[in-house]
Amino acid sequence: MLKFIKHNLESIEGVEIYPIISLVLFFLVFSTMIIFVFKLPKRRIDNLSNLPFDNDTNTKEKTDE
Repeated sequence: MLKFIKHNLESIEGVEIYPIISLVLFFLVFSTMIIFVFKLPKRRIDNLSNLPFDNDTNTKEKTDE
């Protein structure tokens, strides 16, 4: 199966740029997310981490039903 794919890809001119583009895109998205996470304020992270344990929202949801 790999020989079939490799043979088809060899016949396409300029195909070697696609793995480079995908690697650069992956690196940009990954590094952007790391920068975004490190710049989040500590208060926001604490607030998000306590969301599953917040009883006030669960009580409001039960009374709305």
